[in-house]
Amino acid sequence: MRDKIPAPFEQINRGYNTTFRNGRLSLGLVAPIAQYRKGPVADMANHLDRVQQAETLGFKAIWLRDVPFNVPSFGDAGQLYDPFAFLGYLAAKTNEIALGVASVILPLRHPAHLAKAAATADVLSGGRLILGVASGDRPEEYPAMNRDFDTRGEAFRESLSYIRAMGNPVPQVDNRFGRVDTSLDLLPKPAGRKLPLLITGSSRQSPDWIAQHGDGWMTYPRSGVSQDRVLQDWQARLSKLGQPPKPVLQPLYVDLADNPDEPPSSIHLGFRSGHRALVQYLKELEAIGVNHVALNLRFSSNPVEDTLDALAEHVLPAFA
Repeated sequence: MRDKIPAPFEQINRGYNTTFRNGRLSLGLVAPIAQYRKGPVADMANHLDRVQQAETLGFKAIWLRDVPFNVPSFGDAGQLYDPFAFLGYLAAKTNEIALGVASVILPLRHPAHLAKAAATADVLSGGRLILGVASGDRPEEYPAMNRDFDTRGEAFRESLSYIRAMGNPVPQVDNRFGRVDTSLDLLPKPAGRKLPLLITGSSRQSPDWIAQHGDGWMTYPRSGVSQDRVLQDWQARLSKLGQPPKPVLQPLYVDLADNPDEPPSSIHLGFRSGHRALVQYLKELEAIGVNHVALNLRFSSNPVEDTLDALAEHVLPAFA
């Protein structure tokens, strides 16, 4: 059973604070907000219009992805644009929606560049950045950047430590990525207390390390019983380690049917259904401790704009 009055999450920045509420679920969208059933590359035309539509309708976050190469075997080229350039563009064209990255691949980028780019996006957006971080799941990208795939777990830890240090008033770090002493500083600093860093999957780390070092956890869809068990372990682990409550989010591919009572049928990492079954499923996730679901509309049967309107009419009100 979950506590009736959960303790509030740490207040980090505007995007994090409005997206994550303990005991409640919010909804966001994975970029590209587009249909591309038949190939790995989405049409990005009118994508800004869709992000602005999502913001107006009340979705809490838009999630960009860090996909440097189109790897044919993976089958998804992401939103095509560099996430940090795109974050700056969206920061200037939106006002309220949180701007998330799910997730930047730490071992493939130097953490000084990452820390500066992320803090810049956070400042320019008025504190709306949420930075998901991962060790990477596309082995082909590593030799393309002359990086070692087998040691990506260690590189991930040292990169995260470096990024954290750069947010301090006097940053100091000494690891494989470089040495920064008190004669240097990295600007700008984040708009909020720090950059909110959410760890994706295991990122080749122990569960205790993730609970201690992340500001939240991005996990994957599972069956209801399995997800409940995983989240109970997450919450027990935080408590055992003396950590405050931290949010959990997951993605979900959805194809919203016109018939509100259509039962669920499986699609890749999600399902097709009418809005009643979708709301019921999301309520079950809320009850077991999922705090945010990032909806992916890649396999939507209806035009994306129509699906966004239907979700806003029939699904968002259940989680207002």
